[in-house]
Amino acid sequence: MEDVKMFEGKKILITGGTGSLGQALTRRLLENDVDTIRILSRNEEKQIKMQSQFPTKRLRFFIGDVRDKDRLKRALEDIDIVFHAAALKHVPVIEYNPFEAIRTNVVGSQNLIDACLEENVEKAICVGTDKAVSPLNTYGATKLLMEKLFVSADNYLNKNKHKTKFIALRYGNVLGSSGSVVPFFINKIKSKEKISITDEKMTRFSITMNEALDFILESVEIGQGSDIFIPKLRAYSITDLKNAIFSLYGKTQEEVIGIRAGEKLHETLINFDEIRNTIDIGNKYVILKPESKNKYKNSKPVNITMDYSSENTEKLSQEEIKKLIAENIKS
Repeated sequence: MEDVKMFEGKKILITGGTGSLGQALTRRLLENDVDTIRILSRNEEKQIKMQSQFPTKRLRFFIGDVRDKDRLKRALEDIDIVFHAAALKHVPVIEYNPFEAIRTNVVGSQNLIDACLEENVEKAICVGTDKAVSPLNTYGATKLLMEKLFVSADNYLNKNKHKTKFIALRYGNVLGSSGSVVPFFINKIKSKEKISITDEKMTRFSITMNEALDFILESVEIGQGSDIFIPKLRAYSITDLKNAIFSLYGKTQEEVIGIRAGEKLHETLINFDEIRNTIDIGNKYVILKPESKNKYKNSKPVNITMDYSSENTEKLSQEEIKKLIAENIKS
C-alpha cells in the first residue's frame, strides 16, 4: 500500500498502543511522516520496551487508562486522529471478570468519545472484532457495544461546533498476533507438548498484520463517519492450519477437547440482518447506519445472501497457509 497522504503532519493518539497492533500501526504511521504519535497505555514496562524499539522524538508515551476520562482529555490535547485499540480481550479472563471488561471496553470507549468531542479531534477510529457479531461471550458483547457507541456518537454532534468523524472497524484475529493460535501451536511443538483443538471443523477468517494495517489506514482515509468497515477476507479450517504448522515445524501430539464456553464453531463478520444496510466498495464492505445516506461513490449493493462467515467464504489451501505463516511469523 502506498503512503496515505492524509496522515502527513498529523498528531496521532493510539490507545492501547503497546500491543501487537499498536506497535505495527506506530511503525507504519512513522513511515507516513506524521508529526507526533502518543501512546496511551497502562503498562510502563511495555512502554519502556517499545521506546527502545522506536528511537524517535516523534513518539511520546502516556501512562493512563481509558477508564480515566481526565487523563484521556490530557492525552488528546491538540490530537488530530485517534486509534482506539485499548481493550480487555482474553475471553476466559473476561468471563471471570465481566464487569471489568464493561468498565474498559464499554465505559472506556464512551469516555474516549466524550473526550474526542471536547477536544474536537478530526477522526476517531475504534478497532473491533468479528466476535462482536451475534456475540456468545462477554468480550464479544462489550465490543458490540463499543461499535454501537461509535456509530451513534454523531447523535451528540453539534455541526457548528464539532468536526469529529467516528469510524468503526471490524475484522478477525490477526495471524500471529499476541495470544493467537499460530504462535500458541508453534510454542507447543517446540516444547514437545500436546496441542489442544476444540473442534476439527472450526474455521476462522485470515488476515495478516500488513493486510490489517492497509485496511485500517484505507478505511480511515475514506471514512465519512458513523459506519462500520469490514474487509473482504478468506478463511481457513483449524485442521488445515494445524497440518500446515506440522509441515513447517514438525508434529506433536494432539487432542480434541470440544468447543469451550463462549466459543463459536465459525466466526461471522456480517450477519444476515446487517446485509440490508451494507454496501460493497471494492475490497471492503461498509455497514451504513440505518436510515443514513450512502456517501460512498462507486459503491454497489452487496452480493451476499447469507451471513458473511468463515464457514461460507472462500478457504485458503494448506499450501497457501504455509506460505502465509512462513512470510509473517517470526520463530
